Amino acid sequence: MAARIRRGTTASAAAEVGLAGASPGASARAGASVGTAARASAGVVRGVVAAVAVAVVGAGCTAKPQAVAPPVQIPTILAPTTVVRTPAMVDRELPDDCELIVPVEVVNSKVGRESKGEVRTIVGIAEPSLGRTAKIDCYYDLDEKQPLSAAPLIIGLATYSDDAAAQGRVADSLDAERAEGASVAEVEVGKRKASMVSTPSERLVIGSLGKTTFVSRAKAGFVPDDQMTALLTALAVQSMTPLEEA
Repeated sequence: MAARIRRGTTASAAAEVGLAGASPGASARAGASVGTAARASAGVVRGVVAAVAVAVVGAGCTAKPQAVAPPVQIPTILAPTTVVRTPAMVDRELPDDCELIVPVEVVNSKVGRESKGEVRTIVGIAEPSLGRTAKIDCYYDLDEKQPLSAAPLIIGLATYSDDAAAQGRVADSLDAERAEGASVAEVEVGKRKASMVSTPSERLVIGSLGKTTFVSRAKAGFVPDDQMTALLTALAVQSMTPLEEA
């Protein structure tokens, strides 16, 4: 019997009714058709997935690795090497300027205060009878009208014909000081032995190096007694250490 279609029923509903009322053979054929279509659709899906997977794998195989930047090389900076020359006492030639023996600023630094007066330079003469070939004396901190004897600090150098003459002159001076009641003690000037002479009115350090004799003397009270030896030995070292030219 043919299926009836009610008025107002949609085509979809009619199709559903038709399918529901179809014969068993027709239903089987329809089911087979649906199964075939489903299998075809599944095959298509599997093919698409496989193609996508192959494409992804292929893309991964053909992609070039990114270049890795080399590590930044940090240069090693070496500190500059400075060669410092240590001044040393020498058997020196005598200059004709006290600023080349012990500059005023060095005296001020050693004493610990500024000099108020001037420096006077006295260049001596040779005395063949003593074996002396040259002499220079520096009188520090003198007012313009003061005599040389008023200088609170005196530094002197002299050269002789040979080492023995220089040593003999130092020995004679020490004997004369002892004869007048001075006390004499051994001190070090740099790495050399010298003598510290003390009298009621002054202190002096005297010694020799090669053919050159040196003496640094100060009036009593110029600096405290416990600082006097260090001051006079330091000035003696400086007087025997030529200043390097700038």
